[in-house]
Amino acid sequence: MPAARNPRPGRRERPAKPALTREGIVATAVRVLRAEGLQRVTMRRLAQELDTGPASLYVYVASTAELHAAVLDEFLGEVDLGPVRAAGDWRERVEAVLGSYEDVLYQHPGLARSAVSARPFGPNFLNLLEGLLSLLKEGGVPDDRAAWGVDVLLLVATAGAAEQSTRAQSPHADEEWSGLTEALRDASPQEHPNVAARADQLLSGTPELRRTWALRMLLDGTLHTPLPEATGPTP
Repeated sequence: MPAARNPRPGRRERPAKPALTREGIVATAVRVLRAEGLQRVTMRRLAQELDTGPASLYVYVASTAELHAAVLDEFLGEVDLGPVRAAGDWRERVEAVLGSYEDVLYQHPGLARSAVSARPFGPNFLNLLEGLLSLLKEGGVPDDRAAWGVDVLLLVATAGAAEQSTRAQSPHADEEWSGLTEALRDASPQEHPNVAARADQLLSGTPELRRTWALRMLLDGTLHTPLPEATGPTP
């Protein structure tokens, strides 16, 4: 006589699922990003990973944009802030911090593109902001200019990381560069005299040299350019 089958475990006999938390959701999102890219970090994908419904996640994270911002903040914890406390020229230390910031974003092209518009507000972003503001203060940048300048510095560094990481992944990058080179060097001296005269200069310099020049230009501009009058907080 065959042995009786064990009855299917009832709901009460199944292992309890871990309680949902914001930290657990963000940690899962980071894991999915590392394995599959930011485009797969959706509420539906995370719900599958966490064995729940997408609606349950919105209790802890208001939107996909907020989720991406929280994921970005997690990665900002990898930015090297050692130069903030090191000795040396303050400009070079700002460049070092922002270089590390760009390197972190460069590793994940989707994250770099998202960071252009994302507004992280977690502890790692605040640490980065505090470090950069400290360096600007050390360099003698007035507080109001530093408050606006740090935003521009991060925006330029973010855009640079997004551009370079996207280009590195593009199978058509070489063709696109060749097309731009040809267009500039073949520009008509009659129709585009300035482009024709400066074609080689427009194409010169490595990404690293251009990044260094851009940051130094911004730092010098922040140091010497006063804010417009009657500035107040954005509503």
